[in-house]
Amino acid sequence: MPGQLHRQAPGNLDMELANAQSQDGESKGGVLAHLERLEIQLSKSHKKLEEPQREQAVESALGTKIHKLRLLRDKLSAEVKQRQARVKVSAANVEPDQTLEISEQEILERKQENVKAILQAYRFTGISGKLTSRGVCVCISTAFEGNLLDSYFVDLVIQKPLRIHHHSIPVFIPLEEIAAKYLQTNIQHFLFILCEYLNAYSGRKYQADRLQSDFAACLAGPLQRNSLCNLLSFTYKVEPKDQSFPFCARLLYKDLTTALPTDVTVTYRGTDASATTWEEQRAAHEHMFFTKPLHQVFTSFARKGEKLDMSLVS
Repeated sequence: MPGQLHRQAPGNLDMELANAQSQDGESKGGVLAHLERLEIQLSKSHKKLEEPQREQAVESALGTKIHKLRLLRDKLSAEVKQRQARVKVSAANVEPDQTLEISEQEILERKQENVKAILQAYRFTGISGKLTSRGVCVCISTAFEGNLLDSYFVDLVIQKPLRIHHHSIPVFIPLEEIAAKYLQTNIQHFLFILCEYLNAYSGRKYQADRLQSDFAACLAGPLQRNSLCNLLSFTYKVEPKDQSFPFCARLLYKDLTTALPTDVTVTYRGTDASATTWEEQRAAHEHMFFTKPLHQVFTSFARKGEKLDMSLVS
């Protein structure tokens, strides 16, 4: 009716309110979701902007470090070149008899290390040694045919110049001459030459002693020899039952670094001096004395008697 309020049914009103609230909620939810998406995009944008900045900072730091290292390298290289130049100038200006204290110490230390290396290398050849407060004491052990013989020592003072403090080398070995030639310039050669002299002397002495002790029955009287055992003479026989001593031998060792003679003279003193057989024996004896140690020659005499190997004569 006109003039009267239109009254809606309660059910319809509730539906409209629910629809309004639903639309309002959806509107609010859409705004929040959109805002969240914008924040995420903004955060990603910031990260993308920060990453190049961080990379640029790292590259800048590395570039600075590389630059500093190059500067340090160039500085060290320049210092090395300057030091080498100073050493060259100093070496050119120093007199032969003048050496800087630090250089002398380095030279002496180098020589000491060199001696240690030599002794280590020669430990199986009869040369050994130990370090002392002054330098090094070298021991030379001699041998002949596998038999260990006498030992000798040389006490060296490692200083400039090198010198011999004490030694037990026999007086007839030319130690001073050998030292004058090699001690200052080549200590390895000095020890090698000295070892040769001592081994040769011990070898000659060993042969003479064996001849005197093992084959005295074959000799007419004692063996004649000098202290260096480089000159031997004796009268002998090759047949133990023989009453006469028909052969005389003279052995000379001109080379003092060898244990075999350089000159041999054998003469026959028998009554039948012109016999061809005796002459062949005499020549064979000379050849054997040249090529074999004395005691081996007389061992051969005892084994063969008068039947010597004539093929030895060249």
